[in-house]
Amino acid sequence: MRRAIVRGTGHYLPERVVENSWFEDKLDTSDEWIRARTGIERRHFAAEEQRTSDLGILAGRAALENAGLSADQLDAVIVATSTPDLTFPSVATMVQAGLGMRRGFAYDIQAVCAGFVYALANADAMIRAGLAERVLVIGAETFSRIMDWTDRGTCVLFGDGAGAVVLEAAEAEGASSDRGILATDLNSDGQYRDLLYVDGGVASTGTAGHLRMQGNLVFRHAVEKLADTAHHALDKGGLGPEDVDWLVPHQANLRIIEATAKRMQLPMDKVVLTVADHGNTSAASIPLALSVANAQGRIKPGQVLVAEAIGGGLAWGAVVLRW
Repeated sequence: MRRAIVRGTGHYLPERVVENSWFEDKLDTSDEWIRARTGIERRHFAAEEQRTSDLGILAGRAALENAGLSADQLDAVIVATSTPDLTFPSVATMVQAGLGMRRGFAYDIQAVCAGFVYALANADAMIRAGLAERVLVIGAETFSRIMDWTDRGTCVLFGDGAGAVVLEAAEAEGASSDRGILATDLNSDGQYRDLLYVDGGVASTGTAGHLRMQGNLVFRHAVEKLADTAHHALDKGGLGPEDVDWLVPHQANLRIIEATAKRMQLPMDKVVLTVADHGNTSAASIPLALSVANAQGRIKPGQVLVAEAIGGGLAWGAVVLRW
């Protein structure tokens, strides 16, 4: 059978670094309050002239360089984002043009913070079906553009950035010992859409709107659903928690990550953490964490990774892969 293996990773973070102290003279908050409740210490904000596609292009170039490939060797570009440059065309087509790719196809996926997991599952399915040999999967966000700067419960959480992975088809035996994506698990439940949403849109207000969240309820759903989807994906891949070398979670909140790892019976030294330095970058958080860990040499060939995320919708899911 065909598997989608990881050929390369890359990421880009905007130059502007915003420490927690930046919020202290704007809101009733403090560095200590933010750290204690979220684990976040700083985040990056895009420059005024930077768009989501700009971040995606730079992350994509880094991933291609890491993979030793050129853009014309790609068959597809998938971008997971909830903060597109324009209503249309897709960010992915802008990335395609920015990379100098003149073949194949490109499209966006919108599943908020779960977007990269959904995009990986899409790319995996296309590779398994023979629709593509190489796919560049990107998570890119400029969430600083949809923040309500008077709401301390949300605006201190989010940052901007982009991460990318190059997937490539490889022949495999169809066993849990194969390299590549072994299993995916995707879920959503629209009855919870009001727990995390943006109060604007083309068909409603004609504005971009601001992010709104019922944090306590999102927290409760996140811990339960993230652990469950990870276990389901592992079961599909013929593996168990004892086989996991690295948990690469959506970097939303350190308390959520710790609670999820505990439910999965995984020690924190098996968890890739970047939330302190990046904040919540929505669909970009998992590929950012993957790229950082890969660049640090922490992920070794043959190791099993579980990536899981939950976002507005509610939408959630997990991917199990062997490096």
